[in-house]
Amino acid sequence: MPSAARVLLVSLLLVMTAAPAASAADGWSLVPSGGGRPSFYAEGAPGAVLQDTVSVVNRTGRAVTVRLSGTGIPVTFAAGRVRVPARTRADVPFTVSARDDRAGEIVARDQDGRKATVPVRLRVGGPALSALTVEHVAMSGHSITYDLVNRGTTTLVPRLAVHADGVFGPVLDRPSRTLPIRLAPGRRLQLTEPWPDRPALDTVDVRLTVTAAGGAHDSAGASARFVPWGAVAGIAGAVAAGGALLLVRRRRRRTTDDEALEPPRTEVELTGAVT
Repeated sequence: MPSAARVLLVSLLLVMTAAPAASAADGWSLVPSGGGRPSFYAEGAPGAVLQDTVSVVNRTGRAVTVRLSGTGIPVTFAAGRVRVPARTRADVPFTVSARDDRAGEIVARDQDGRKATVPVRLRVGGPALSALTVEHVAMSGHSITYDLVNRGTTTLVPRLAVHADGVFGPVLDRPSRTLPIRLAPGRRLQLTEPWPDRPALDTVDVRLTVTAAGGAHDSAGASARFVPWGAVAGIAGAVAAGGALLLVRRRRRRTTDDEALEPPRTEVELTGAVT
């Protein structure tokens, strides 16, 4: 949980209409800290980290333990599990990331499964800006991997075009098409583009071009050398085996030739007789 000095604080606007606190059946409740608020409303610039505090109020005569979570919003709590003694209140700071306009809830659930919720409304202010980048393009096996990053303030639905040139000309040309994703502001997503019929032997330059509404545009590329290592290893093995066989045959032939050129031996039997 970042300290207050490192957290970008923005104005937290209060919802002024009165409403009862969210409460569980056994007498504990979940409310925004400070009183007078039935829900949270946060507004900030894109990418800002917004901070507030939620309170668990235990009006019963026994301690209660609750777990905190968020639904529909990117929320981080100072403590996800809180034990609240009898007739005590626990204040829990939390932060949310301002990526886009959204609504959600902070949820508290006790050890018996009972829960309480507080609505959260998050609004991103500032001018609308469409911007994205394509990064870390690489070729792996029969696919192209890359990252898409939303650098703007609006949610984007990107389009992708892929082109690749080999030694003797184009080997891949896919026109721009809409990707089945929605990229929120500040989000990074790693994607894979299949290429099942890529060349087996070639040097290739690949370029990816991405576009989106509002003028967002970027391109990036990578190079790779494709070599059929299995076939190369097989050929090398066959060449090595052929060379070894030829060497053995030459040695055998040399041995046979040497035996043919060696003069015959004449052995004299010694009998011990002298004449």
